[in-house]
Amino acid sequence: MMVKICGITNRDDALAAVEAGASALGFNFYPKSPRYLSPQAAQAIVAELPPTVLKVGVFVDETNPAIQAILREAALDIAQVHGKQTVYGFRCWRARQVNSSFRCESLDDPAAEAFLLDAPSEELRGGTGRTFDWSKARIPGRRIVIAGGLDGDNVRQAIEQAEPWGVDACSRLESNPGKKDRLKMKQFIKAALSV
Repeated sequence: MMVKICGITNRDDALAAVEAGASALGFNFYPKSPRYLSPQAAQAIVAELPPTVLKVGVFVDETNPAIQAILREAALDIAQVHGKQTVYGFRCWRARQVNSSFRCESLDDPAAEAFLLDAPSEELRGGTGRTFDWSKARIPGRRIVIAGGLDGDNVRQAIEQAEPWGVDACSRLESNPGKKDRLKMKQFIKAALSV
């Protein structure tokens, strides 16, 4: 199970997440996000992480050249792309919101190595703390990452319902936006890896 902790804004939270068993960390480059950080700040954190941990940049409606530049500058592995733009030239996880009109046929981007499914939100584009119907994420033959309102109390249920490739948590693991609660992170990761 791939376990991602998203919205990392500081070194201590990043190292605590890795120590607890996270296999991926997310760094948010969407300026409207309360978890936004600069590529330089992300690079300083990434420099201290083991190579086995995936470093994921989160981008919303960003151009390919801008994404590529930030991936290089911050030494990231993957771009998690929110938006309708065509992507090329880098590893990509395509984010999709699961609302009442969601259909698994919409997961048709050949450039995406995984699809991150999240609760709908136009304003924040993730990090809302809201869940969605996890049964809609049960899509055989696709690498699915479930996000949206996950924590140590519900991640097992989400995994059992959707059988995803990975899970992603952010706001429910925080004491304040951008500041992780160590105990909540440990509980989430332990629960996710125990299924």
